[in-house]
Amino acid sequence: MSLRYKVGIVGAAESTELGTIPEQSQTQLHIDSAINAMRDAGIDKTQIDGIASTLNPSILASYFGIVPKWVDNTSLGGTSFLIHVRHATAAIAAGLATTVLITHGESGRSRVGVPGGRGSQRDNSYPGQFESIYGTFGPTTQFGMGVLRYLKETGTTMEQLASVAVAQRKWSNKVPRAKFGDLITTNDVFESRMICYPFNLLMCCLVTDGGGALILTSADRVGDFKTNPCYIMGTGESVETSVVSQMYDMTSSAAFRTASSAAFAEAQVSHDDIDHLMIYDAFAHLPIYGLEDLGFVGRGEAGAFIEEGNTSPGGKLPMNTNGGGLSYTHTGMYGMFAIQEAVRQIRGEAAHQVDGVKTSFVQGVGGMFMAAGSLIFTNEAPHD
Repeated sequence: MSLRYKVGIVGAAESTELGTIPEQSQTQLHIDSAINAMRDAGIDKTQIDGIASTLNPSILASYFGIVPKWVDNTSLGGTSFLIHVRHATAAIAAGLATTVLITHGESGRSRVGVPGGRGSQRDNSYPGQFESIYGTFGPTTQFGMGVLRYLKETGTTMEQLASVAVAQRKWSNKVPRAKFGDLITTNDVFESRMICYPFNLLMCCLVTDGGGALILTSADRVGDFKTNPCYIMGTGESVETSVVSQMYDMTSSAAFRTASSAAFAEAQVSHDDIDHLMIYDAFAHLPIYGLEDLGFVGRGEAGAFIEEGNTSPGGKLPMNTNGGGLSYTHTGMYGMFAIQEAVRQIRGEAAHQVDGVKTSFVQGVGGMFMAAGSLIFTNEAPHD
């Protein structure tokens, strides 16, 4: 069953604050975001009969005093929330729920109420067993291997890699809630301290606290809400491997290709129909991989495409218009914030609004290319 035009997003909001929030626990950030999304939609908590979250849904249900008919606790890193949207859309279309709340909250910087912690237990994960023992630990080193291979094979330059961060500052420069808004140059990127070759500091994501939440309902009810419509046209999801060194090809994401192809097929639109693009950018190479694996440009062309200004303000494919995880915020799992910006652009409410946005594509990644989620939104009502 196609999910095209079956569901719409009628509530979308982030936590009241973003950045460093030591006075709120991770759970409180989920709750704060959920309350803000309900206010945005103009609904009461009693109207919610479905919950999707990386937090145990029973915690949210208990806090709000509701007993949902449908829940989802899928946890696949930063793309979890895109996959929650897909699952919730399917649930609503199937009649399993009518109004679904999706939440995110993460105390990435302050670490308040975060379960466990480094050193608290032995890492029995596949990366813990088969990669970190060789000194490859954390995203900067795990991602770095594939980036170096990609640069060698495609001829993409370090200047083009740095241009991703430069382009996104041109967007965050006009976004008041962005952590970093000062304009930068490629020289500024190279002069920032080296973290793990080839990543300088400004090629790496922020570490912040914050959250976000969404309210979804059936498309035939969208007109009953006060918010501008945001219809879900296409969705996709996939996984590849939890061990980045075991990717089929470290220069391309099979999960990206699978998830995005499904979203395009369901939405019945082409790349030329996309007005706005959000590609998860924990590190500067991810938008480059995304542009190519999603099919917006050819193999090895993404670096030059960004460097030439095509994704910057005034470019033909506006991308990461809040500044992304490099400049806006990044709590550890960024996908919710990519969705939030896409909804704002579709509604015409973004701080750095792109003129004439009718369709937006959101691409998420979980782990080190472990998982992918794809969503296509539109503000145009369905027509025969």
